[in-house]
Amino acid sequence: MDCTCYRERRNTKRIVPSGLIVAIFALVSASSFDRAKVFRVKPQNGRQVKFIKDLASIKQLDFWHPDSALDVVTHMEVDFHVSADQSRAVQTFMEQNGIQYEVLLHNLQEEIEKQSDGKKNFTARHHYTKYNSWDMIAAWTAQIAEKYPKLVSRIEIGNTFEQRPMYLLQVGKVSGRKKTIFMDCGIHAREWISHAFCQWFVKQATRTYGKDKTMTYLLDNLNFYVLPVFNIDGYVWSWTKDRLWRKNRSNNSNTDCIGTDLNRNFNAAWGTVGVSDDPCSEVYCGTAAESEKETKAVATFIRENLHSIKGYLTIHSYSQMLLFPYGYISRKAPSHDELNKVAEEAVEALSSLYGTKYKYGASATIIYPTSGSSNDWAYDEGIKYSFGFELRDRGRYGFLLPQSKIKPTCKETMLAVMHIAKYILNHAS
Repeated sequence: MDCTCYRERRNTKRIVPSGLIVAIFALVSASSFDRAKVFRVKPQNGRQVKFIKDLASIKQLDFWHPDSALDVVTHMEVDFHVSADQSRAVQTFMEQNGIQYEVLLHNLQEEIEKQSDGKKNFTARHHYTKYNSWDMIAAWTAQIAEKYPKLVSRIEIGNTFEQRPMYLLQVGKVSGRKKTIFMDCGIHAREWISHAFCQWFVKQATRTYGKDKTMTYLLDNLNFYVLPVFNIDGYVWSWTKDRLWRKNRSNNSNTDCIGTDLNRNFNAAWGTVGVSDDPCSEVYCGTAAESEKETKAVATFIRENLHSIKGYLTIHSYSQMLLFPYGYISRKAPSHDELNKVAEEAVEALSSLYGTKYKYGASATIIYPTSGSSNDWAYDEGIKYSFGFELRDRGRYGFLLPQSKIKPTCKETMLAVMHIAKYILNHAS
């Protein structure tokens, strides 16, 4: 297969004590991203597409959108990050070849520091409007279950490659065989707003149950399985070593390159399109479907509970989209029209709060073809109402959405999720 090889520069596996996380995160980020830039280009023809792909083969381009050079097509907005020592050369190459470009971020390190809204350190305790480390999130899952024992329970569904426990929260009033919705966040480590949303959802569920009529109705009649962090090892790495890390941290190849893209590792047309068999690629799909411990744990849990799971929601960033199957083929899914209607209504609900504009539709046509995604896999397993969110924004900050944007992003997304949940409750068989 053709591939985009973006090799890892920091390859040690040291696990950092939680007390040192903030200091080390700041230190490593400063040495890694000072004066690094994020460019946006929009290739106008096949020659320019080929140029971008050729450039990626000789320079280390970290693609933000799309996920790799494999997916670049004409008239697509292409965002990529370039290190400080290569940015001048990349600009020169683009200018010499008549490629118009925009610099979205001039100094990546400054933007990373802005994620804490100008504060030198991230908060030392869990907070719903801050980005929280894995240690804080793990402790929070225990605390929220203890605080609301009649509404929340914590389940350990497996372990990561680095042997961290994967905690799932069951949210709802348990009473017999109820319909359930499975929702995961953070399958890609650097998409921090995703992790924040799952925590926000649980907060809203627990704090408004018995007060808000819609939430009370849903939790009385539905259960939610919420996986706050899917890719835990990668998320820890994004805090301690490399803020822009995407994959998990497995080493299942004979190379020095670490990690598999967990959202290319599910058994849905695995390894066929939008992936790479090169372990150095950001879209490396693994050695086989479900080769990764994290993927296997989630897939096994869902299979064991298929009798009750009627909806699947996976939360990503960025680009403001609501997507549904298929991603691995351009053919419409059997329930395309119904999913399109639900997505349209959910996007309308989301936009009603702040006017945030979302696109919606089948993944393969709205963004680009990909195989091995969790969304397609869930649908193929029989979970008819399977949706993938791409949260804010559209590239101004990209993966580095400031903490000040967590609350509005989560509030508007709640409206869409609530709409989908109500629809599932009333229509799923």
